[in-house]
Amino acid sequence: MDIENNIKKGRKAEKYFKKWLNKNKIPYLYINQGFDDFSESFKNHFSGKRPDFMVLIPNFGFIFVDVKYRKLNLNHRSYPIDCDETKKYSSFQRKFNMHIWYAISNEELNYQTWLWIPISRVLELGVKKQISSKSRESFFPISPEEFIQISHNDSLERLFSNPFK
Repeated sequence: MDIENNIKKGRKAEKYFKKWLNKNKIPYLYINQGFDDFSESFKNHFSGKRPDFMVLIPNFGFIFVDVKYRKLNLNHRSYPIDCDETKKYSSFQRKFNMHIWYAISNEELNYQTWLWIPISRVLELGVKKQISSKSRESFFPISPEEFIQISHNDSLERLFSNPFK
């Protein structure tokens, strides 16, 4: 039941992310998450794990974005980022020289604010991985200060305004 609820929350976040992209006239491609939509080789190498969006950025190219529904963990004052998933993305990113980011929001942020962080930054910060007491899965606790915050009326340029953070 908990897994189904998490899937619904993730899809809701994706829906609001699409709305935000459209409102701000940011071109994107949505990546269908069906398991039959990718080659056997892709499934074997990356377990079929792929981001949700390809966001096109003028004069730069594109970045892949995996949209996440996450709430702030009050005990750790951090957002939990799945270790295994991040490692798969890191492998994907290195092998194909692509940029992959997480974009996080939730109803507490009214899906009006998105917290962005590149996969590589998660790994840099994730030296202190934790184990979830509920799911028993490992995660990287990432503090809110490490994310680049983009609100509903901000430009995507904020992602690149402080590249040495």
